[in-house]
Amino acid sequence: MRSRVIGAVLFGLGVLALIFAAGLAFVVGPRVAQLPYDLELTQSVAEAPDATFLHITKEGAKVERGNLRSTITVQPDRAETAKLEGDLDGEAVVWQVGQEVVRTSDNALVSAYSTKLALDRETGAAVPWEGQWLDTGNDRQDVDYSGQIYKFPFGTEQETYQIFDRDVLATQPANFVKTEEINGLETYQFTQEIREARQQLPADRMKSLLAALLPGATSGNIVYNNTRTVWVEPTTGQFIKVQEDQEKSLIGDNGQSVKILDALFTYTDDTISRSADTASSNRQLLQIVTLWGPLALVLIGLILVGLGLMFSARRPQGRHTGDEPADVSETGKVNASS
Repeated sequence: MRSRVIGAVLFGLGVLALIFAAGLAFVVGPRVAQLPYDLELTQSVAEAPDATFLHITKEGAKVERGNLRSTITVQPDRAETAKLEGDLDGEAVVWQVGQEVVRTSDNALVSAYSTKLALDRETGAAVPWEGQWLDTGNDRQDVDYSGQIYKFPFGTEQETYQIFDRDVLATQPANFVKTEEINGLETYQFTQEIREARQQLPADRMKSLLAALLPGATSGNIVYNNTRTVWVEPTTGQFIKVQEDQEKSLIGDNGQSVKILDALFTYTDDTISRSADTASSNRQLLQIVTLWGPLALVLIGLILVGLGLMFSARRPQGRHTGDEPADVSETGKVNASS
């Protein structure tokens, strides 16, 4: 009787462990592999040594050389996220992002932008949202975001992704190149090539640039090239390192041209280290919830179920009073052995 009770208890615990394993893998895991609502403010810093850049001040616009530092700040907008409705409710988060580029010698502001957008919590890609906007200098404008911008999907694959470029306001393909270890993490390297693109500027700003840099030109274009390389931790989709080799030239209708940007921006060592540490912690959590935790529970569950069946299958031993079996006579009387 005792064996059957023990067997039933072990079998029940085993089934419970298997149920927990399924719940961890198919319910908790997918919820963990999403952008959180309570994301803390993060900053990514990149530097471009000996860069050529356009510097606009009260005195006018001129091309200078020097070291640049770019700081991108990302923070969640919980109030706007709470207002999301329909297909976006529970599936997207709203981020507010800003960037400042300064000259490192005196922290003089060179350029800045701010923006607000909605991102899919699982893929990290921008999703259509009526509240999105982009401000590149007191001229907030509507923008149609799409593709990857600040993050890749959870479970990034070795394939081509579309990355949105803020200067051309469109996506361009970023091709998988190779795997590379950075700070002990395996990353996927992707490269996006933008060639001979046109950056649109408001008419008044273009007119001012032409007057300052290309006297005699009545119209012009900004031709933009960029080789953007990102190193992504594939489990989390987090950027570990980003490098952008940017060039911009102002070309006037009179045949004149001037280079207004030539800079190689690369994440600083400190940003790479912090990104790798964060990605490593998040990766371990995801693997525990989606892989190692369920596997351990399945193994424990199967062992308990097996033990439960084994105990339940045991036959209870018969009871008797003597050292030898009793002898039952044909008359039905029990005769003790002599």
